[in-house]
Amino acid sequence: MDIRRLTPTYAVSPQIAAEDVALLKAEGFATVICNRPDPEIPPHLQASTIKPLVEAAGMTFVVNTVIGGAITAQNVEAQGAAIRDATGPVFAYCASGNRSSIVWALSQAGQQSADDLINAGARFGYQLEGLRAQIESLAAQKA
Repeated sequence: MDIRRLTPTYAVSPQIAAEDVALLKAEGFATVICNRPDPEIPPHLQASTIKPLVEAAGMTFVVNTVIGGAITAQNVEAQGAAIRDATGPVFAYCASGNRSSIVWALSQAGQQSADDLINAGARFGYQLEGLRAQIESLAAQKA
C-alpha cells in the first residue's frame, strides 16, 4: 500500500485491500473514507467488504462515492464533514488517490490557501492546478 500524506492529518492512496487495514490502524488513522464506487471493483474490494474490517480495527469507515469527472457539492461537503468529525488522522482511497485528493482540496478551500492545497497534491503527481479558480471561489464563499 502506498500511503501519500498530503498533510500530517490527511492521506490518500490507491485502492486498499483487506490486508491493508492493520497497517492503517498501525499508522494511527482514526477514519477511513472510501471514495471509490463499488461498480468499479470486484466484490472483495468493495466498501461492504472493507467496512467491517475497518470498524473491527476500531476506526470509523465513511463511504463518500465520488464519480470521476462528476464530483458534486454533496461529495465535497461529505468529505469535509468526515474530516471535521474525525477523532484523528484521516485516510481516503479511490482508484489512484486522485479523486480523494481533489475532493479533499475542495473541502478544505478557505481553511488552507489554494497554493498549499495544490502543492500538497502535486508532491504525489496529483494535478490540482486546474481547480485553482474553484478552490478560490469556494474560499470566497466561506469568508
